[in-house]
Amino acid sequence: MSVSAHPLREAPALPALPPVGTLIGGKRLSGDDVLPVSDCYSQRMITQVPSATREQVALAVRTTRASMGRTPPPYERAGILRRAAELIDTRRASFIDLMVAEAGFTPSDAAGELERAIDTCQLCAEEAKRITGEMVALDGNAGQQHRLGFTLRTPVGVVCAITPFNAPLNAVIHKVGPALAAGNAVLLKPSEHTPLTASLVCEVLLEAGLPPDLLALVNGDAAVGAWLLEEQGIDFYSFTGSTRVGRLIQSGAGLRRTQLELGSIACTVVCADADLDHALPRIARATFRKAGQVCTSIQRLYVERAAVAAVTERLRTEALALPAGDPRDTAIRIGPMITEVQAQRAQGWINEAIAGKAHIECGGDRNGPVLQATILSGVAPGMKVIDQEIFAPVVSILPFDALPEAIDSINATPFGLATGIFTNNLSRALAAARNIRSGGIHINETSSSRVDGMPYGGVKDSGFGREGPHYAIREMMDEKMITLAAGGGALR
Repeated sequence: MSVSAHPLREAPALPALPPVGTLIGGKRLSGDDVLPVSDCYSQRMITQVPSATREQVALAVRTTRASMGRTPPPYERAGILRRAAELIDTRRASFIDLMVAEAGFTPSDAAGELERAIDTCQLCAEEAKRITGEMVALDGNAGQQHRLGFTLRTPVGVVCAITPFNAPLNAVIHKVGPALAAGNAVLLKPSEHTPLTASLVCEVLLEAGLPPDLLALVNGDAAVGAWLLEEQGIDFYSFTGSTRVGRLIQSGAGLRRTQLELGSIACTVVCADADLDHALPRIARATFRKAGQVCTSIQRLYVERAAVAAVTERLRTEALALPAGDPRDTAIRIGPMITEVQAQRAQGWINEAIAGKAHIECGGDRNGPVLQATILSGVAPGMKVIDQEIFAPVVSILPFDALPEAIDSINATPFGLATGIFTNNLSRALAAARNIRSGGIHINETSSSRVDGMPYGGVKDSGFGREGPHYAIREMMDEKMITLAAGGGALR
């Protein structure tokens, strides 16, 4: 397998750009500094996006906070989100072009992201109409037979959504959609690598009828993130990114609530009794899609020793059928990593493992920001390729003799986002479900088999709280306990 030539002989055609700049109250504002946005593959600059100033961050918080109490009722919020889903669909080509350019997605990866975002937006619309409290039984307590109890759910206030580069559309919808469905105002800070897709999402929401004061967009680097933490007018932080940054957000948030989807060393287990025809295509897809830059991309592949030879050979065949290079080339299946620096880092970890006597089954070559699909064997504890999150199209095969051995190894990592296991043995499946400490365990699917309606989140250093519209909406609301006493008691 080869990596296509880099850089491009000709500059790629620029996508049609949405309005850029800080968005407050429906108006675009310029700033003192700019963020260069580059084509992920060619590394050529696409445009410059104004970075928010300290004063603009404060204004964004004041404006969104002042809008609370004037949010549309649930059925209108549902209509806005439903229209937004329709507009995303009608602007399909624009969204795909932007994601190919700024995120380096292949068109197929971008199309998959878009379809999921439409589904997520529609789920948010449906859930907006289903927000309810519950009855609470009080008359089972002595002396409380004349009281009724129930809960009400109300918006938490201003939600700050900080989104990653590796899901520049769907991750934005997963945070902004539930927040709006719950009746909150939203302040969005997208990744500095992928601000254009997020900006188009904001345009879509405004066109769908969202009151402008309920949504603000601020672009910027870590300094803007720090300013957002200083703003006490923000009630809730929803963040997807590294564990290091997640710790900073949790520390800065204080008593304010957070939902944090953080780092991962995602694992999948293949038992000797697994159906390899079912498992291997899924494993290859989960490992190498989006150039391996997904929190649940398979990094450790545990394989029962009796199946190691067959799994290694078949996974190598799958990987060799995934050429890496210019995502605009229809023959390409793996696009670039987000920056050349990240590709260099990942290749350095591969070379370090090889120097430590690991064996490269395929891949390992890099050309600019493009790294080949890479399979390693013979890895050992202490190697970065299995001990740290690589976030690249790289997987290591780890043989095991008994399932408890694999489970103990998975649980020994500091992370716990999602795990997959392929087996046709019910006892093994249940053992994995009961004993693996992870936010999600997927039987006969990979660690990366997320469905957007399910609760999604981690444990340990992978964070806490849950995404998925139904579950995120509950997190982004306050629960009030209401009791009602019947005056003098018995009917007369």
